[in-house]
Amino acid sequence: MKVAGIDCGTNSIRLLIADVEPGKPLVDVVRAMEVVRLGQGVDTTGKFAEEALERTFAATERYAALCEEHGVQAIKFVATSATRDAENRELFIDGIRSRLGVTPEVVSGDREAQLSFFGAASVIDISDPVAVVDLGGGSTEIVLGSKAEGVIGAWSMNVGCVRMQERHLQTDPPTELQIEAARVDIRAALDEATEHVDLRRATRLIGLAGTVTTVTARALGLPTYDPDAIDGTELTVDQVLEACTWLMTATRDERAAEGYMHPGRVDVIASGALVWSEVVKRCQEDMVSLPVVTTSEHDILDGIALWAAGALS
Repeated sequence: MKVAGIDCGTNSIRLLIADVEPGKPLVDVVRAMEVVRLGQGVDTTGKFAEEALERTFAATERYAALCEEHGVQAIKFVATSATRDAENRELFIDGIRSRLGVTPEVVSGDREAQLSFFGAASVIDISDPVAVVDLGGGSTEIVLGSKAEGVIGAWSMNVGCVRMQERHLQTDPPTELQIEAARVDIRAALDEATEHVDLRRATRLIGLAGTVTTVTARALGLPTYDPDAIDGTELTVDQVLEACTWLMTATRDERAAEGYMHPGRVDVIASGALVWSEVVKRCQEDMVSLPVVTTSEHDILDGIALWAAGALS
């Protein structure tokens, strides 16, 4: 059976077409990503911009063609933070339905966290409780869970690379005052998150999504973006923080010159790196031990595909 999962976030829209057999891991057929910045200005206006909708609809049409080409039998389209926040979301929902023939699932932060956890858990041995963090454009999900217990605790923070960039980091590079203002927001969100997710129980920290994989590429010194080299990488806390610091303080031109950097991430990676650095530092404070931080290329997109296949309720 071929299924497709589509993850439409604040910054990017991603597609996974996979072969599914009961009891076996997903087998990738197509993985695609386009930066459409659906959440452009939503934090300020509370509405989708017309040009952001047009970019997203165009990408959806390309994904619909790929699904038809590969004979996909079931599709799940999931929309997250930006769509939750937008007052005119019905324009988005109707536009996607007319182009894909599927009604988007506008999921809650808790559901987003669950899908991220199960996507990561589909390929990583999570026998003991771990903290899984999915750092997106509009929100960041923190999940504590294990394969035996499932999701033990989860929380979605309204903190992400696009939201923090638009709200605080407005110069190139950002000033210390801008960074400190963003830190205040991030730390307040983490204070609330740790009331719902007991990081003291976590034995590992696993980071997901584009900001985390880009930080990892920087830490590894990759000349180009290489998902196989990035997936499963274990970095020390110092390695993570050093890479984050460089991305936060480099100029736009310096970031754009890095071979691993996606063009659509250049303007928001500084804020994403700031969020990730604060999450890692909080985990280091709260967890009993944090010798390494693990990066996974498998995330909510895999969870959505599993949902499309009927493997998740």
